[in-house]
Amino acid sequence: MGYTDDKTSEGIRGGSDSTHAGRNFRVVGAPFIKKDARALVTGKPVFTDDLALKDCLVVKVLRSPYAHAMVREIDCGVAAKIPGIECILTWKDVPQSRFTMAGQTYPEPSPYDRLILDRRLRFAGDAVAIVAGKDEATVDHAMRLIRVKYEVLEPVLDMHDAKDGNVLVHPEEDWKSLCDVGADNRRNLCASGIEGHGDLEQAFAGCTHVIERVYHTKANQQAMMETFRAFTHMDVYGRLNVVASTQIPFHTRRILAHALDIPKSRIRVIKPRIGGGFGAKQTVVAEVYPAIVTWKTGKPAKIIYSRYESQIASSPRHEMEVRVKLGCDDSGILKAMDVYTLSNTGAYGEHGPTTVGLSGHKSIPLYHTPEAFRFSYDVVYTNRMSAGAYRGYGATQGIFAVESAVSELAAELGMDPVKFRELNMVKEGDVMPAYYGETADSCALDRCVARVKDMIGWDGKYPRRQVSGSKVRGVGLAMAMQGSSISGVDVAGATIKINDDGFYNLIIGAADMGTGCDTTLAQVAAECLGCELDDIVVFGADTDISPYDSGSYASSTAYLTGTAVVKTCEALKEKILHKAAKYLETGVEELEFDGKRVYKPACGEDGTKKEISIKDLANRVQCANEDALQVTQSHSSPISPPPFMAGAAEVEVDLETGQVELIKFAAAVDCGTPLNENLARVQTEGGLVQGIGMALYEDVSYSKDGKVHENSFMQYKVPSRLDVGRVQVEFESSFEPTGPFGAKSIGEVVINTPSPAIANAVYNAVGVRIRELPITAEKVFKGMNGLD
Repeated sequence: MGYTDDKTSEGIRGGSDSTHAGRNFRVVGAPFIKKDARALVTGKPVFTDDLALKDCLVVKVLRSPYAHAMVREIDCGVAAKIPGIECILTWKDVPQSRFTMAGQTYPEPSPYDRLILDRRLRFAGDAVAIVAGKDEATVDHAMRLIRVKYEVLEPVLDMHDAKDGNVLVHPEEDWKSLCDVGADNRRNLCASGIEGHGDLEQAFAGCTHVIERVYHTKANQQAMMETFRAFTHMDVYGRLNVVASTQIPFHTRRILAHALDIPKSRIRVIKPRIGGGFGAKQTVVAEVYPAIVTWKTGKPAKIIYSRYESQIASSPRHEMEVRVKLGCDDSGILKAMDVYTLSNTGAYGEHGPTTVGLSGHKSIPLYHTPEAFRFSYDVVYTNRMSAGAYRGYGATQGIFAVESAVSELAAELGMDPVKFRELNMVKEGDVMPAYYGETADSCALDRCVARVKDMIGWDGKYPRRQVSGSKVRGVGLAMAMQGSSISGVDVAGATIKINDDGFYNLIIGAADMGTGCDTTLAQVAAECLGCELDDIVVFGADTDISPYDSGSYASSTAYLTGTAVVKTCEALKEKILHKAAKYLETGVEELEFDGKRVYKPACGEDGTKKEISIKDLANRVQCANEDALQVTQSHSSPISPPPFMAGAAEVEVDLETGQVELIKFAAAVDCGTPLNENLARVQTEGGLVQGIGMALYEDVSYSKDGKVHENSFMQYKVPSRLDVGRVQVEFESSFEPTGPFGAKSIGEVVINTPSPAIANAVYNAVGVRIRELPITAEKVFKGMNGLD
């Protein structure tokens, strides 16, 4: 089930020899339901809080009321005497080793700028003390009795004032950056850089039409249903066990070891079912607090973030301001592109140096015609809530800006914006200088645009239609790309073993966070091994048991872990053939494996067949066997093949109020071969709805003293099913030669088109260009009436 209304025109369609058309897969691509669907819909205890011990300590964090302050004195004496309070920890009681909470491969590009508890508080909501007690009411009571004397400091709240400003967010001497990302804490710089290709000045000089515009996106919240949470306890071997709702089990182990200053061998991280992450749980937001309590007391502990805490002290999308300068000739051929991004990382630098890169690397390469481009950026510290990873990871912000600017340039020429894109878009076989010089070996973007144009009825609706005396409808279109894992960095692992009766265990380190990767990876394994999906039992993820996997982020799971599964299955098949050859007393080269049996196609001289069923083979290896039928393989990719998509919006604008209603959103996605059509569709629909929320509803604003106004779902408006109109999803598949059965990623690209497409539709409807999200009735009304 999904948001799509019209099922008759949906499906997967191929259009060239590079697609998977004509390739007959037995299990891959089939619309299986998720393996854990029944457990989820029947309310089985599968989430972190379900698994926590009933008598474990409840952990909460006392938070700063100020955007910038120093703790001068803290008196916990009265609070500590409350019956049922186990411990109260302040900055004096925790290790003073700086670390990053960003879940990234070591050495992390994000700076080591955090302590578990610090005397200097850098945003309203920063941690002051950790309180652990027998229950929530007791802890709440104790927190009210803690007395803190603050020295209130001047904050820097506007990102424009941060770089080389008078207020330093991180003046400490032990701040450090492990990677050369242009960081300088003495300048409030978390990262800074510039790159380019070709002679930009000469390219702009050859343009007859040049525009320069500035766009602004806010710090959206991921708003996953399950908030941040973790449960910790000591096992019988004296090791810290962490059960956490996380996308990054192995990174979490390393981060906790750094923060607690203990060996990694003393920590085990287990990921149960996750109730949504969307990138938020690529940051270790909550795990460190119960971990330090358990390590100090030896007692089990848990922390469950309230929605309020998740809104004011978490890891939202980076606020970005993107300046775009574009130039083209009279025929509409783009000649030059210049993109500068100012990114607000907030109080700490998690994911700051890396998200900003995608704002240019995933927007500029959508166009292959420019002779030159430049991409530059600054990521600055401010005294606002620390930002982090969110689906789209910087590409969302950059694509909103570039795709809006492209439509503005088309309007300058008086050209249909779809025609402009058709003239300039990247096509299969093109080299993409702004995308690390990679070649688009699988690209159906042209077919995605053509299909979306047809789905939305572009030719009959562009640019606008008057539907009543006060209502006008307009259409808008945008393109997007993302990546498939982090090339040359990410590592995926898979283990597979055969059991008695011939079923298989697939053990992964990737974290299924609702995406269904436990199911899609099982489909890959079943396709490789020629068995049924139910013959694959999936387990993941546990740092003591699972093979190493960087984690479920950067759109890596289907492409990277999927390929690791293929490699693992192929290696296991070789082992099966060798074992069968011994049992059948024949050469390996003479045998074939069809998933059910290993056999010799030709009969022997006496007319007998030589074969052994996989069931008999699996049972036989459990006796007098010295060669375990188990394989572990890893995979890393030197490239990151981008998925592509096009999205088109039809909106209705009230001329009297400026109110915008989304009537329909149509999307066509090139994710290579969809591994599971149902799950790919649901992924797309979910990402589109999040993008629609970003475009029309979700806002983050701060008081003059640095407090977030939108601290609950009463203020932070997440769209419901009634707010998103009709959403239609179709697939234009290519075939990625380096992916498992031709697959690329799909998880992130799908969030990137709604904002620019809706902004473009509003412009086409009423001639008002909104360059700051969200697109509200007030902004549209002011634009229509010249009140800006």
